[in-house]
Amino acid sequence: MKTMTEFKPGETLKVTLAPVSRLDLIKYAGASGDFNPIHTIDEEAKKAGLPGIIAHGMWTMGNLGKLFTPFLEKGFIKEYKVRFAGMVFLDDVLTLKAELAETSGNNLFFNVKAVKEKGQEVVKGSVHFRLYDAV
Repeated sequence: MKTMTEFKPGETLKVTLAPVSRLDLIKYAGASGDFNPIHTIDEEAKKAGLPGIIAHGMWTMGNLGKLFTPFLEKGFIKEYKVRFAGMVFLDDVLTLKAELAETSGNNLFFNVKAVKEKGQEVVKGSVHFRLYDAV
C-alpha cells in the first residue's frame, strides 16, 4: 500500500462497502445515541413518507472518513466538510472515494464522495489531511 506522501493529485483512495444492513444501523443508533425510528423501524419510516428506513447521514459520513484510517500513523484529518446529497436505504451498496486534489507541504486536500451502485452521489465534500511534521 502507498504511503500518503506517495500520492499524487488525481490519485484515488477507494473502497466498496457491504450492502447496508439493519444491524449496521441499529449498532450506529446505539453508538451515536440517534434513536430516530426512521433509521430502524420500517413502519415509522413509512409514516414519515419514506419508502423504508434510511441510514443516518453521519453513518455514511463516518464510513467515508475511514478511508484515511490506514494513514493515521503519519497524519490526521484536520478538516472534514460534507454535504448530504441523497438518502441511503437498506441493501444499498456504497463506494467511498477520496481523490487527491492538491498538496501544499504537509497538507493534502481531497475531494470525497459516497456513491450508490447506480452512480448517485449521496455524500460529497472535502478532507484536509495534515501530515505530522518530521522529527
